[in-house]
Amino acid sequence: MEQQSMESPLLGSDGLVNDAQIKRRKRSSWVRAICFFLAFIAVTFLGLSVSGDLKLHVLRGVITYDNKRVQANDAGIVESGKGVVAADDGRCSEIGASVLRRGGHAVDAAVATAICVGVVNPMASGIGGGAFMIVRSPSTSKAEAFDMRETAPLAASKDMYAKNPMAKYFGALSMGVPGEIAGLHEAWVKYGRLPWRTLFEPSIRLAKEGFVVAPYLAKNIAEWASTITSDPGLKKVFAPKGKLLRAGETCYNIELGRSLEEIAQNGPQAFYNGTVGEKLVKDVKEVGGILTMEDLRNYKVDIIEAMSAEVMGYTIFGMPPPSSGTAGLSLVMNIFNSYGSPNAAKGDLGLHRLVESLKHMFAVRMNLGDPKFVSVDEYVSEMLSPSFAEQIREKIFDNTTFPLPYYMYKWSQLWDRGTSHFGIVDSERNAVSMTTTVNYPFGGGVLSPSTGIVLNNEMGDFSIPTEITPDHLPPAPANFIEPNKRPLSSMTPLIITKDNELAGVIGGSGGLNIIPAVTQVFLNHFVLGMDPLAAVQSPRIYHRLTPNVVLYENFTCIDGDRIEFSEERKLFLEERGHKLEARPSGAIVQLVVQSLGDSMDQKHIAFGRKIQDSENFRVFHGTLTAVSDPRKDGRPAAV
Repeated sequence: MEQQSMESPLLGSDGLVNDAQIKRRKRSSWVRAICFFLAFIAVTFLGLSVSGDLKLHVLRGVITYDNKRVQANDAGIVESGKGVVAADDGRCSEIGASVLRRGGHAVDAAVATAICVGVVNPMASGIGGGAFMIVRSPSTSKAEAFDMRETAPLAASKDMYAKNPMAKYFGALSMGVPGEIAGLHEAWVKYGRLPWRTLFEPSIRLAKEGFVVAPYLAKNIAEWASTITSDPGLKKVFAPKGKLLRAGETCYNIELGRSLEEIAQNGPQAFYNGTVGEKLVKDVKEVGGILTMEDLRNYKVDIIEAMSAEVMGYTIFGMPPPSSGTAGLSLVMNIFNSYGSPNAAKGDLGLHRLVESLKHMFAVRMNLGDPKFVSVDEYVSEMLSPSFAEQIREKIFDNTTFPLPYYMYKWSQLWDRGTSHFGIVDSERNAVSMTTTVNYPFGGGVLSPSTGIVLNNEMGDFSIPTEITPDHLPPAPANFIEPNKRPLSSMTPLIITKDNELAGVIGGSGGLNIIPAVTQVFLNHFVLGMDPLAAVQSPRIYHRLTPNVVLYENFTCIDGDRIEFSEERKLFLEERGHKLEARPSGAIVQLVVQSLGDSMDQKHIAFGRKIQDSENFRVFHGTLTAVSDPRKDGRPAAV
């Protein structure tokens, strides 16, 4: 940086103030004042914030907070010592952060964030879908898992799509019993501090008074135009007056706002045994679905101890089956750990080993299913076993890849899609990692007109005996449809600790690509030492086992950043026999990390401080860094 001159800019050669210089200085001040005023106007109309009592005043994306205007963070990264939210929409991150500012628990913020994401990113999530949530309190060495995954309706059967396999993916018959509202409420009952209804108010206003269509939503509206225009409910919301909404225009979903009002006022009973549910069931039946009020009344959230695993010097807490993400990531990490050095994951050779590890992992994971209906303990134990990982590592050669039969796969892959993920850490270091979904973009392509709710198509995540899959493999019996059963999932919400201190929160969206994406971000930061932003932004590869093709990222992000795999890395893989194909998009990963210092023995100095509760349990408070993936138009927020 150029050194600043010691001479005053207002003094002439004689040391006296020059009149001409004063005039120029005044003109400069006026210019700065005008620029500041224009900037203020811009913030006023584009900013985001939330009122102190969570009563928002929303007009085209503008929200007031304590009579101040707070602009949504324009970068993909924030730092704070008090609390952070990393969602895939900046408005929802800010709404979650505002809950933390009011003293809310991380779960309070999760409820508000999840409802918001369902309103402004309805192609990916919503109260018509389901989710997985991991919650960790700093005073325990364990974490809790809330399984609010959709279930098969009571009238469902493994042969229900025999005559029309596409009905598993499109239309009301593809709908599973929604679980998100039930799961959010169960978590709130246990951990929440703020009134349930106030957590809904920001999103109610966004739905009823309108929100600005973000570029990623606009992209999905355009790509799924025929689906939207062929369904009356979707058309009314996303193509009013027969014209598809574009980025920057205002979207209204007044009926969804009313449904949220009822749920906010009367709790989940409004959805599962009240007017919202009754209207939803009526709409679903009218377009060929089998959802009933009995299905809604019988829905149960599974609250269980989170699955834990030791990987690369860290402890991860995640979902057990029917999620395959925790076990899948653990297997890949254990393969790398069996090399005996973290350098095994470095460079081009580390990338080749990652591709091979993912292929072996995907071959094993299709043995998983809902543990209430099938026995999966043997396969889970293998995926978490260091000795099993070492056996696989012995099958990986650094100079070549192999044809598909080499990987001992038996079943066709599950081709799930979509989803939304966010991570939250509050001032007390309570942490939430939540992935929510309606499966395909806009679920089954149906929006309930009387409730404004997008119907999920989660039945598409089950296997069916008669389906002919792209890989021409038999379907996995462990994932066949049964009433009340939950389908297999790729969702991978994780909370990461080191020596029982919070180290990070991570998860992603993107269906089958979630596990490879989350694995690479984990490797990038926690193993290879990349800073959090670089760890998320770094170009990724994806592999699905079948077809035997390495997909590499090559596209321009919503914010203009270019993500492109290097020619050198592509050549290295090709020389080992990999077939490569460019991918014009990528999975979306949100990451939160806490700085633990250079040494755990010195962690209570510098950035950290000790907090002591009534039981004399010490909680470390380091600097929190939150990153939202630039592949989508999300932004994190800080307290």
